[in-house]
Amino acid sequence: MIDDEIQKIEDSRIPRGRIDLIGVGRLGLRIGINLMQAHRGGPKTIGAFDGQKISGGDVIFTLLGAEIGEYKTDFLKRICTHPEEFRNIESHTEYVTEDNIDLVQGDIVILILAGGNTIPTAAKIIKHAHERGAKTIGTAGIFGFGDENIEIKDISEYDNNNPAVEELRAEGITENHLVLTTNKLIRDNEPVTPYTLDEVAKIITMNALKLLRDENDKNSNS
Repeated sequence: MIDDEIQKIEDSRIPRGRIDLIGVGRLGLRIGINLMQAHRGGPKTIGAFDGQKISGGDVIFTLLGAEIGEYKTDFLKRICTHPEEFRNIESHTEYVTEDNIDLVQGDIVILILAGGNTIPTAAKIIKHAHERGAKTIGTAGIFGFGDENIEIKDISEYDNNNPAVEELRAEGITENHLVLTTNKLIRDNEPVTPYTLDEVAKIITMNALKLLRDENDKNSNS
């Protein structure tokens, strides 16, 4: 009987559900690797979206064996050695737009967009995810030397001192969206260090896995 109960628990601790990564740059790669290494749970499918190819400046990629000119999402898929029936990386070598937004199907959607004004695009993706009942996590400035206080809380809990948060609010994202920030932006003339990225990736991964567990439990009980 005890062995049966243990087996039942073991059988329930398998990958379930889906997490989508919108952006697989230096931070997205770290989160993707964290998620694929999650044991006794985590997502069965990781949807990866990014239209950018790897260049010589993408040191974290090349250190891990990436080829210059390879799509970043294809590389993430390539380094996942799990059998596909256990954990699958779904590579989308394109940016998310209004034309393909329906490909975003994650129970949890993590937005790590960089370069230019990405707020309008992020807002559209968040609204699409919320319409589907998905949970969302994003960033609002992750600059800093590595000793910053990293905050993560619902967008409704922030004051009005972070311009990225305010821009999202102006686009209609006012609640039910987790935002992580070091409270340092490009204007502050500080770098984005690998130490900061490692810590940010860890915190986002932990929160995404907790949200996924809650969604999986809710679906199992419904």
